[in-house]
Amino acid sequence: MKLTVLQENLAKAVTQASRFTSQRSQLPILGNILLKATKTKLNISSTNLEISILTQIGAKIDEEGEISIPSKVISELVSNLPKEQITLESEKEQLKIITSGFNSKVLGMNTSDFPKIPGSLVKPLILPTKEILESLTQVVFATSTDETRPILTGVLMIINTNSLVLVATDGFRLSQKKIKLNVQKEFSGQQKIVIPKGVLSELGRSLDEISEVQLEIQEKEKQVIFGLGDVVLSSRLLEGDYPDFEKIIPKESLITIRLDKEDLLRAVKLASIFAREAANIVKLKLLKDSIKVLAESSSSGSQETQVEAKVDGEVKDFEISFNFRFLEEFLHSMKGDEVEMKFTTMDKAGVFIDSSDPEYLHLIMPVRVQ
Repeated sequence: MKLTVLQENLAKAVTQASRFTSQRSQLPILGNILLKATKTKLNISSTNLEISILTQIGAKIDEEGEISIPSKVISELVSNLPKEQITLESEKEQLKIITSGFNSKVLGMNTSDFPKIPGSLVKPLILPTKEILESLTQVVFATSTDETRPILTGVLMIINTNSLVLVATDGFRLSQKKIKLNVQKEFSGQQKIVIPKGVLSELGRSLDEISEVQLEIQEKEKQVIFGLGDVVLSSRLLEGDYPDFEKIIPKESLITIRLDKEDLLRAVKLASIFAREAANIVKLKLLKDSIKVLAESSSSGSQETQVEAKVDGEVKDFEISFNFRFLEEFLHSMKGDEVEMKFTTMDKAGVFIDSSDPEYLHLIMPVRVQ
């Protein structure tokens, strides 16, 4: 293999690929990045057996070939080189890296043990980039970090003929976002898959520069593939039964409250100063034309903030407690200026809605206070 490539392009690709290597694996090859020169492109790929990435960058290929290189070494080397052309040349299991005033030999590994990685999509579904990017910020934060229930560490994706629904829950809160689709291929019925949040977080990082997102589900291989311009991102699917989330979404409410998002966020942040020492609990006390946000700590003291609100329903003696972090994270995910809260009873989930986005729904379970 012998080729010439721009430092900026190579540095970006190997840095991205290094995020999906596995340094602690029993398979040393998973700590490596695969470089493969074909005709006019250099393919850079890596995998941790759960998520894989393949990036194509333009290069002047003098000789085709491939080599596997430790990701930490190649990414640190290339990122510190000057922004000019770099020559890469492999000989057996060794890679020469040459640029003006710099010459390096890096020991690599045979590529025969490197796992196969998807490099293209056959019949992709085209997704709206802006809506997908926005939706990821509205649902991924609600996934679980508890590995004992792996199905909840991913996002449920429900694909219909004219809509895409994303759902995430950790058992204490739930986010649901609906997106309208114009399906470009034959599609019948409904498909449900659960995608690990790691690949969706990477998807969110990559979407700013991409005009279109391609999606393909490979049911036999139990994996999903995303096409992002010159990048192909693939991931295994999470297996198991996702909770029947529709059962816990309240069909009606007795109390509806509308108030300014920034006012509520400020009140929650003030309450959090004391709530951090009291199991993160803040109380919302509903009044006729406002709400009070309260928190107290046995060691620090207490506070209450009154926020103006439009209140519909019977609110006498209605007081409900939440984890302040859940409230904060929802408010940060909103794009509108007004938040709508709906309650039935003090022990049932509260419904939180961004008034500017009717397709976005968030539930938070209250905290039971003795």
